[in-house]
Order: sequence, then C-alpha cells, then structure tokens
Amino acid sequence: MEKRVKPIAEGMNAKVIMSCDVTKENEVEAVFKECAKVYGNLDFVVHAVAFAPKEALMGRFVDTTKEAWDIAMGVSAYSLVTVSKYAEPVMNEGGSILALTYLGSVLSVPSYNVMGVAKAALESSMRFLAVDLGHKGIRVNCLSSGPVKTLASMGISGFSKMLKAAVLRAPLKKNVSLEDVGKAGLYLASDLSSGTTGEVIYCDCGCHSAYASAEEMDILSSAE
Repeated sequence: MEKRVKPIAEGMNAKVIMSCDVTKENEVEAVFKECAKVYGNLDFVVHAVAFAPKEALMGRFVDTTKEAWDIAMGVSAYSLVTVSKYAEPVMNEGGSILALTYLGSVLSVPSYNVMGVAKAALESSMRFLAVDLGHKGIRVNCLSSGPVKTLASMGISGFSKMLKAAVLRAPLKKNVSLEDVGKAGLYLASDLSSGTTGEVIYCDCGCHSAYASAEEMDILSSAE
C-alpha cells in the first residue's frame, strides 16, 4: 500500500509515515511512540482497517474457514483493541477514537459474510473500550457508512448491486458520498461530539432505518 499512501500523506505534509501492520503489536506501539515524539499528545485516532481473504467474501458463510475467520477478526476487530491500548497514554483529555463499520454488522448482507461478523465484533469492542477509556475523557465511537466506492469495497463480490440496492432502500434516494462520510467523521473526531461515546453513528442516507422502500414493495407486488 505504500506506493498509494505515501504520496497522499506527503501531499498533506505528514510528518510521520510508517508501516503499521495491526497484527504486529510492536509496529502499532512504534507508530504511537513516534507520533508522540513528533506531535506530542493526540486529539483523535481513526481506525480504518479491515481485511478478509477474498474467497471468504464469496459463496456461503457456512463455508467460512477457521483461517479466514481468524484473519478477519484479528485485522478488522481485535486491532481496535491494540490501537486503543497504545493510543490511550498519548491522547489528550476529550480525545476521540473513531472506527469505521458497516450495516453488515447487524444485518445479513450478500457476499459480506465473515466481514459482517468481524464488524459486529468491532462495534461490541467499541462499547467496552468506551467504558474503559471514558474516565480519562476519551470517547470511542463507530461510524457506519453506507456503501462507498473504495479500494476495499471493490473486493466485495456484487458490490455494484449493493450500491443500487442502497439507493432503492434509502429514504434520501441516493448513495452516501465521500464528503458526507467525511463530515460525519469530522463530527465524531472533534469536540462537536463531546457528549457522544459508545455509539454507532449511521451515515447511509437512512438506509439502515428502512425495512423496504415503496418501490421495493411495488416490485414485490407486481411479482405476485
């Protein structure tokens, strides 16, 4: 990922650009030590890492292997615990830890499979971490975005159908934009959300709140 990430980071005048394999605790620790050295205490941390083997995002969930399960859980969920552990000592009071999640954590989504289970574990971990870190004034939340075209989402089989289904279901009748997600992230990362912790904030044009749209009901009616 370095060839993709480094130019972006350099374009934002980043002072710290390091490898951070979240399955290697020593790398996570090294990153936070370097950030503390360069920046001092931190105001916010964004956890935006998830992974599952491609074959685990195809076919039936019941065929998920133990290896794929362990990889998905370790990278996508346990890593938030590791990141929070090393972020805690270098965060300012009133700081924010924000993790990215998706509706597949609470609903079965085609082809999302083991990643949905991992996101459910991520959200549950977030609530326990919010309690552990709350006495230091550190908030921990999740931001649940609707489907957005990213490098990661392109690895999900049938993702284009997910985009179309979200438009059909969402009360706002559109897919969420990167700008929409960015503004929601700004709210959670800043003191605008000073009274919010242990929460999953949805930014999906209302898709999570609707059982079915009128259009979907019409399609089902016409099929009878």
